[in-house]
Amino acid sequence: MLSDDLIVAELTAGPPLLQVVVDTEEEFDWLQPFDQSQRSTRSLQAQPLAQDLFDPYRLKPVYVVDHPVALAPEAGVLENFFRSGRCLIGAHLHPWVNPPFEEPVNRFNSYPGNLSSALEQRKLESLTSAIAERFGSRPLLYKAGRYGVGPATAEILGSLGYLIDLSVVPHTDFRAEEGPDFRACPDRPYWFGPGLRLLEIPLSRGYWGSGLRYGARIVRALQSPPNKVLGGFYARLRLMQRLTLTPEGVDTASHRRVVRAMLEAGHRVFTLTYHSPSLAPGHTPYVRNDRDLRVFLDRIKRLLAFFFEELRGEPTTPLEIRQMALAARDPIRRAAVYRGPADRSGGSEYW
Repeated sequence: MLSDDLIVAELTAGPPLLQVVVDTEEEFDWLQPFDQSQRSTRSLQAQPLAQDLFDPYRLKPVYVVDHPVALAPEAGVLENFFRSGRCLIGAHLHPWVNPPFEEPVNRFNSYPGNLSSALEQRKLESLTSAIAERFGSRPLLYKAGRYGVGPATAEILGSLGYLIDLSVVPHTDFRAEEGPDFRACPDRPYWFGPGLRLLEIPLSRGYWGSGLRYGARIVRALQSPPNKVLGGFYARLRLMQRLTLTPEGVDTASHRRVVRAMLEAGHRVFTLTYHSPSLAPGHTPYVRNDRDLRVFLDRIKRLLAFFFEELRGEPTTPLEIRQMALAARDPIRRAAVYRGPADRSGGSEYW
């Protein structure tokens, strides 16, 4: 998370590991201003479409649910998954639809970490209680809505008994949209927060292309605001492309590229992520019709086959990753300096 006090988590050597995190939320128009009245959750009924792809691989997705979902009758679908041991449930805070409602509804306040620490805590307390009441178990996993962690988030998570955060988007700066800047965060699991007891498992986002031979310097240059316009140019030339492990707007060939590039950079933990409304056409920009939905599901299916059958990877969950990291915690190295993607001109990411 956004903290200088962190330790990169050590994991023993082994096969690559894949977890799934689903931003499980109400349907709303992504192109319009945020609206407290948009609380429909009909797309929850479509979640078996992806769950049925995960089950044969014993892959238990984490459904991080927000307040409208926790209260929705349609969440019975998730309850059935949870009670049959087919998934985990976490928390996902969308401030504009999560009580108490004390702040103006606008873009700045749509990031939980931009709220006052007291209001961020009260909203997360409300969400935590709603999830516990609905599912019979307090959530231990958190992913901020819009990836919006802030300076008080770690302290709040620790006080409410959370163990793991899933909010960080490595190599990414959201400040132009009034959100957080994650460029200084590690791109693999790390301990953070009070007493370094919380585990961050970042979203899987990495770089692919022949430009990687020039090391971390070119990546840092492309991340700077004046040079962002070059990103599309370099991608078209196949010199450098930033890719995310998601079926939302990212095709199968790109999934294979980013996974292989991250494996080469020493990653073992991978996260597949998407938004629950994408499983019902018309609710996200990525799935507008039935054809888009077929493509979306096919991307998931092909990624799973690639990861588990070709790479011989294994399924995992955030809690299992935490147990592995705990087992390897002593002795542990301190991450005194973080430089982002591995500099292939020599050296390592962590010193």
